[in-house]
Amino acid sequence: MRTRSAAPNEQPAAEENLNVPPVPIKPSKTFILPSAATEDARFLTLPNPRTGEANRYFFCPKLGVYEFTVVGSSPQCPRSILFTSTPQTSPSDSDNGPSQPQGTISKVAELCVASPMDVLFFMIPLLCPSTSTQTKRLFQPLDDIIDSQDEMPEHLRRLLYNDDFRSVLHSRVESVCDSVEAGDEKMFRFSEDKLLKELIAKAERLVTQGLPASLEEKFVRQALAIPMMTVKREESIINGTSTSANETEGESQEKQETQSSTTASVSTTVSVSTASGVSTPATEMSTEPSLEGPSATDNLAHILRISTALSFIKESYISPSLNSRLDELLGTPESPLDFIPLQEHLKHIAELRAQALASRSLGDFTRKRGPDDDDAAESRAEKKRRREEEEKKKKAGESRGVRDLKKVNTSGMKKMSDFFSKAAAKKKS
Repeated sequence: MRTRSAAPNEQPAAEENLNVPPVPIKPSKTFILPSAATEDARFLTLPNPRTGEANRYFFCPKLGVYEFTVVGSSPQCPRSILFTSTPQTSPSDSDNGPSQPQGTISKVAELCVASPMDVLFFMIPLLCPSTSTQTKRLFQPLDDIIDSQDEMPEHLRRLLYNDDFRSVLHSRVESVCDSVEAGDEKMFRFSEDKLLKELIAKAERLVTQGLPASLEEKFVRQALAIPMMTVKREESIINGTSTSANETEGESQEKQETQSSTTASVSTTVSVSTASGVSTPATEMSTEPSLEGPSATDNLAHILRISTALSFIKESYISPSLNSRLDELLGTPESPLDFIPLQEHLKHIAELRAQALASRSLGDFTRKRGPDDDDAAESRAEKKRRREEEEKKKKAGESRGVRDLKKVNTSGMKKMSDFFSKAAAKKKS
């Protein structure tokens, strides 16, 4: 029996589906870059000014250096991003209608937003290396300072030697250095005092623009909140008549108002004596002479905002060794901004909080929960949320048959292990 072989031009039907279009590469990260960036802008891998670890940055000779801030969704509410393009029409496709737009989906909704960053923070480790001693430094040209770093990353060297960015670099270095003219060349020497003034100026600009609401609430309002002192309420019998706790509290408040009007700057303590000789303290808030009036309170709040912004800048861009030296300068009389009144006021508030906590007796149920109880409640709520998430994941992985079997009433049924247990020994007759 003869069979006809397939023609050489014929191909199996299975090979017809091999010519499929390539799968488009989905973006792993989404970057939002400045629209005014030039064609010379590049992504650079530069060492972190604080830790020295390699991070991704965006550099444009015209705009400067940008760091990336990741904005993403919370684990409790995961989100995704759909990327699409607008449909384009052409004269040839006018009859067929607009072309179908192509889109991709990113499962992780993270946006890397480019935020402006001062190039000065990259120069501080070069101008003031951590291995340097406290001895007086010498004046050096900027090129000599850069060339002295043998292990400088290539991308950082390319940024520092960019001709279009050279003038900006010189002006930023001059803001934190003492400079002298040596012929046609300018020489620099790092100054910690100038650096501190520059950081405080940055903090003041941040405060002028306004701190975020979360920072304002946590580090300013809660820090300056004066605790309410408790008043012990007792019933006393005077001349055979009963005096209620509310009347005792009212008398103490009247005495407080009378004494505070005469001596407003002195902290007073009013005692209400009972027939049994027990005094009921009604402590009034003590006020310092320098903190009178709303203007003094606003001034302290303003200084606290500057201190918060300054701490954020130091903890983000300045090395720990240099941070310790800057903190020492802030405590000296030569500091550009006096933080001593703020520190004394915060210390006074801490003492008031300790007194309020100590005056709260075991029998006082006016406040059922303390600050530690609130933290414990938050931790319990977090554990409960995690446990619920784990249960949801387990339920999502179960099949429908397993879920239906769990609903079956197994009361009165033997367990499967009973059928595989050893049989009882038979008694000999």
